[in-house]
Amino acid sequence: MKQKALVICPGRGTYNKEELGYFQCYHSDKKDLMKTIDAYRESQGQVAISALDNSDKFSTDEHTRGDNASALIYGCAYADFQSIDRNKYDIRAVTGNSMGWYIALACANAVSFNGGLEIINTMGTLMQEALIGGQLIYSYVDSNWKIIDGALEYILALISEIDGLHASINLGGMFVFGGTEEALQKLETQLEPREQFPFRLKNHAAFHTPLQNPISEKALKHFDLNLFQNSNVPLIDGRGHAWVPHTISSQEIFNYTFGHQVVKPYDFTHSVQCSVKEYAPDKIIILGPGKTLGGAVAQSLIEAKWQGLDSKESFINAQKSDPFVLSMGIDEQRKVVV
Repeated sequence: MKQKALVICPGRGTYNKEELGYFQCYHSDKKDLMKTIDAYRESQGQVAISALDNSDKFSTDEHTRGDNASALIYGCAYADFQSIDRNKYDIRAVTGNSMGWYIALACANAVSFNGGLEIINTMGTLMQEALIGGQLIYSYVDSNWKIIDGALEYILALISEIDGLHASINLGGMFVFGGTEEALQKLETQLEPREQFPFRLKNHAAFHTPLQNPISEKALKHFDLNLFQNSNVPLIDGRGHAWVPHTISSQEIFNYTFGHQVVKPYDFTHSVQCSVKEYAPDKIIILGPGKTLGGAVAQSLIEAKWQGLDSKESFINAQKSDPFVLSMGIDEQRKVVV
């Protein structure tokens, strides 16, 4: 009997030094997919994704640029999605984090693969060319992944106090701020250091904030409504809203994708929680590259007390016997999925 699966698509920042060669390692059988991406990139005068993936050395300046990282992550994640064993898993819904919304659109067939490539590459390029503002990430949970009393209230107070600072992403037990350079510098002086936090995200603009209005305006004019089509499975967006097959308005999902999704906060925590409550999956499958999104997913489940989870310790214990969360960027978990 097939197991019900929720698929989660990764956002920017998931292809790092450890992921160099990810596509070559796991998807040597999907060279046609990579050729399609490379051909599109060549038509845009951009470096081939295969060249980036096959590089001898990881370059932060090159591999994390929005115009490079977006298409690179898309190729790896979409290839992972194709590798899921459909005889074993019945995919009931798809969601994603931030840029992962664009990947989710393609995985759910709300846009074609080529349509998803155009969206991701264009948006990544527009963001990189403008690079308006930046992002800073901070944790509001303790070492056992329990919410620290007053931490969220403190974060929201800072947003109201510092001009040019905005909520960007609610990412499990982490909070991503977006803002102007001046606002982020002021924020860094006021946040209490907590383990590796706070830290700035290199080559990231102030995604999901009003600062991206110029990007949204360009996107709404650039893209065609005909990109969108009926999806195969439900899509859960950054508000926790479910887009159900046969009921999706092309105009509404177009407006969300290039409007709201670009300039308003992205609540990944809520999208995960709504997805598991609505579709009750037997497994959550996180597409690669990378494995950092697993922590944010776990923290989202803990916050909702899903299946009795209440801490990092309880999540780790649950994962030992019969893993509920399967990250395709982790070899032993990947083997269960493909």
